[in-house]
Amino acid sequence: MTSIQTIATREVYRNNWLTMREDAIRHPDGSPGIYAVIDKPSYALVMACDGDRFHLVEQFRYPLGLRRWEFPQGTAPGGDDLDPAELAALELRQETGLRASHMEVLGRLDVAPGMSSQRGWVFLATGITEGEHEREHEEQDMHSEWFSRAEVERMIRAGEITDAQSVAAWTLLLLAGR
Repeated sequence: MTSIQTIATREVYRNNWLTMREDAIRHPDGSPGIYAVIDKPSYALVMACDGDRFHLVEQFRYPLGLRRWEFPQGTAPGGDDLDPAELAALELRQETGLRASHMEVLGRLDVAPGMSSQRGWVFLATGITEGEHEREHEEQDMHSEWFSRAEVERMIRAGEITDAQSVAAWTLLLLAGR
């Protein structure tokens, strides 16, 4: 099967976290079209587990105008290309102060493949020790807490956890039999 061809591309917007581009394309049948693409670096999402407890972070999500609970996640500072496990350990330490002796890959996620190139890795972190967080300036309103498995599931069902990556990560955890 023939795929879509890129004919031309132009950058529309850029900041420290993303680039937006518009591509002129040719569909498999030869007809022209355009595609808007948001390019973001790969991210890691970390599910810190200590027995029956999971660690979540809560922060204000400006585009939604709401505070939301989710699993710690993020991209490398400055857009660096870190090993996924290193990135997961960094995000966990920065956002929560937690360190893990073991990181298990649970799977990969595509954030919004119809409009974004961003892909992520989901990790289960175990062997947890606590320390001081090292949050970035943009994360100054963030706080974190431990929740039981039952509380996390209740929060997902109640719409208190609506972050798609966090809900998908929970599904990967369940599919792994954890």
